[in-house]
Amino acid sequence: MLFPSTLLVISAAFQWGLAGGLASLLMSRGWSPEVISFWRVLVGLGCMAIWLAVIRIQGQRFSFNRRLVFWSLVAGLGVAGNFTFYFISISEGSVAVAVTLMYSAPVFVYLVSFIAGVERPTPVKLVTIALVMGGIVLLTGIYRTEADAITTLGIVSGLLAGVSYALFIFGFKYAGKYGPAPSVLVIAFVTGTLVLLPLIDRGQAMTVTISADVAWFILLGLLGAGLSFYCYIVGLRHTLPTTASIVAMVEPVTAALFGLLLLSEALNLSQMAGMALILGAVTSLSILQSRPSLSGAP
Repeated sequence: MLFPSTLLVISAAFQWGLAGGLASLLMSRGWSPEVISFWRVLVGLGCMAIWLAVIRIQGQRFSFNRRLVFWSLVAGLGVAGNFTFYFISISEGSVAVAVTLMYSAPVFVYLVSFIAGVERPTPVKLVTIALVMGGIVLLTGIYRTEADAITTLGIVSGLLAGVSYALFIFGFKYAGKYGPAPSVLVIAFVTGTLVLLPLIDRGQAMTVTISADVAWFILLGLLGAGLSFYCYIVGLRHTLPTTASIVAMVEPVTAALFGLLLLSEALNLSQMAGMALILGAVTSLSILQSRPSLSGAP
């Protein structure tokens, strides 16, 4: 069960990588990070509502309970925070810096998992985290970024995006124990929509429906909060929080390949080395996690 679940998480990360490229495109056309985040969540909510209606028509019964609602609300706060802080960080600096800051999430996930007793630290997990973080540094080239290339707001926002990412990992993980995925995601996206509503430029948000970019917004929502979240939450049910967080780091690799294959962007040796580190660490982690005696998993 573990390996197919890991593949689902990887699929979700791949779609998020594509969605990130679309978000960057929309920001370059003048759309604000908050409005882009709002529409990403709103389209995702529509997708999950359709999914919920379909399984209800098929006769599946489900009910809302306090624990389901609570953890889904937590997940929704994490989703809204991750989307918004990440886009703000990009707008205040660069994609390379923002991505690296956001993907500090495994550190937060690891610490919370350790404190909560969900997992225990092992050399394998520590080395894997180090390799993946090192790979991201090489892939994004953050070590070449100028000191003034990102503002204080950008740095803080990037770190908060990572914290929010960790928050929604835990929210989805525990909400899935008390109800079906569609219920969890509908509550989470409703929460995210309501949280973002007071923060957006409502005039700009309304013009999306009549703009030439409406198709890009819909595609962004489908990839960034529709099918991808279905893959992620189903995969997360049989994946430890730390494992899911690390595996999801294929997102920056997807972005790099997108640029290479579709935008004719060349990869230098350090970027190739970063890709090799990330893919190698992800593959090794999947294999070792399927063998508890080797990985040291409890």
